[in-house]
Amino acid sequence: MTSVALATSVVARLALWLSGIGLVAMTALIACQVFWRYVLNDSISWTEPASVMIMGWFIFLGAAVGIREGYHLSFDVMLYVVPDRVKLWLHTVSDVVVIAFGAGMAIYGTQLAVNAAPNILPSLGISGAFDFMPIVAGGVLVVLFSIERIARRLAGLPTARFGETELED
Repeated sequence: MTSVALATSVVARLALWLSGIGLVAMTALIACQVFWRYVLNDSISWTEPASVMIMGWFIFLGAAVGIREGYHLSFDVMLYVVPDRVKLWLHTVSDVVVIAFGAGMAIYGTQLAVNAAPNILPSLGISGAFDFMPIVAGGVLVVLFSIERIARRLAGLPTARFGETELED
């Protein structure tokens, strides 16, 4: 299990780095667009769609890493009043729901990408499928990281929980 956790840690770190690079790239593209439009009185046609596409990548990759690290949204009022064993089961139920959501992202995102593949994005000159690839990649990572959380819990290893600096037992 520790080798799997190490591998997913590398995947998560790579996804987080790509998200950060994407955020910087999107900011740079928008800054270029503003400069070209307001200083040079011209406009670059591809910066806006490219920025939106990059934004999709850093949002979905970053969200998947957030799920791995326990920063996803949760409604945990009941967790304050139930025994610790029940808490672990409820966290597992939550992870199963997240797996279903991630699988839906991957499946339906793939369908969207396949349907959009024949279309060409005019300003970028690439297939419309590229608009939906972040949803697919994010969904796959959400499923992978949620399965890892369940496996770690079943193996008795700690997993991160939202809002806590300590790992759960």
